[in-house]
Amino acid sequence: MPSYIVKDLHSGGTREEQMVEHRALSTTTPLFSIIVVVYNDWVALDLCLRSLAQQTHGPTLEVTVVDDGSREAAPERIREWIRHLPLTIIRQSHGGIPTARNRGIQISKGSVLLFVDADSRAQEHCLAALAATIAAAPQHDYFQLRLVGDCSERVGQAEELRLRTFQEHMLQPDGRIRYLNTAGFAVRRTRVNIAAGLFDPVALRAEDTLLLANLIQAGELPLFVPDAIVQHGIPLSLMSYLRKGIWSARLEARAYQIIASKGVKIRVTNQERLSMLRSMWKIAGRPSIGRSAWFILVTRQMLQRIASLAYESLRIRPKVASRQSTHESELKNRA
Repeated sequence: MPSYIVKDLHSGGTREEQMVEHRALSTTTPLFSIIVVVYNDWVALDLCLRSLAQQTHGPTLEVTVVDDGSREAAPERIREWIRHLPLTIIRQSHGGIPTARNRGIQISKGSVLLFVDADSRAQEHCLAALAATIAAAPQHDYFQLRLVGDCSERVGQAEELRLRTFQEHMLQPDGRIRYLNTAGFAVRRTRVNIAAGLFDPVALRAEDTLLLANLIQAGELPLFVPDAIVQHGIPLSLMSYLRKGIWSARLEARAYQIIASKGVKIRVTNQERLSMLRSMWKIAGRPSIGRSAWFILVTRQMLQRIASLAYESLRIRPKVASRQSTHESELKNRA
């Protein structure tokens, strides 16, 4: 059994209980440092770790799970994966996904940092395909894996429709893609400031979109790797899926404010949006997806857009009121 120590980052010290931080005995540097952030969704993480352990002919790897202040520490079934994977589990106070991912970066050792979500599942040969692409493309530093949905349920069909449409629409003629989703995204270690991290902690959501804006500003885009497939699960009911879209719109606002300040065009135009809707309708005609997925996805996007506009309106009003109060105060002083 591998050796391990126990750390609880809530207190900054070492304790006999809570989370297990595993350190592999080998001194060799793994190719991949796979970083996964978890917040309460232990069942999904269990399936994610299983998919990583089942990679056939896979390259060397280490897995770092950062528990971002879940209500309970990792259950026994998660800690048991230490027997099958070079696994590190760290528990820290809740600080958001960007902060947790940056913490995972700081303790990583691999030559390539690979980010997946707790509800992601690497498909067979995923890591082998990614390793082959990275070796064959030394001129590229960033890699977007192909994401698919779980078509066994309605919400998964909507996610498959969304992912397929975006990836097809954003793919460039040279094989790069104007899209970045950290449910399956890799970067060479040499391009990351390990101490500072890769993600802006101010952006609690859409941190991957903000990272894409930074890459566009630097004249770079991720290389799309169609053979490295990750299934992104959505373990939510239909109503929860729609509510999450509304909630996400508010949290994503800060990231889009930063992007706007950079002058980087990231949102699709109305013409592009109509083109994508037509593509979605065509793709939804396939038996594995179905037209109902189109209506679900369009409804969610409409709710997100309404929520985003409402948030912007509420955010601006206090500033207007403040200016009015200042103006009234000046009039009173003059009187």
